[in-house]
Amino acid sequence: MNTRTELAAILDELLSLGGRAAGFDDATALLGAIPELDSMAVVGVIGAIEERFGIVFDDDEIDGAAFASFGRLVSLIESKIG
Repeated sequence: MNTRTELAAILDELLSLGGRAAGFDDATALLGAIPELDSMAVVGVIGAIEERFGIVFDDDEIDGAAFASFGRLVSLIESKIG
């Protein structure tokens, strides 16, 4: 499973980005830069990530910094996968 591809698919699907997420790179800003990614959407994205990757985030692991960029979120997921 490719973390980047899977995460892009999750974001694209949940945020209805119409394929835009496929072009995201590590520097792509997320929270505050993508209007579709509001606080309610973040909750859905976290749930989808946990389900798709079979991981569980502790409350203290998720904050605004985790969603600062695509690369940061990929790194967080990969650290949980092991």
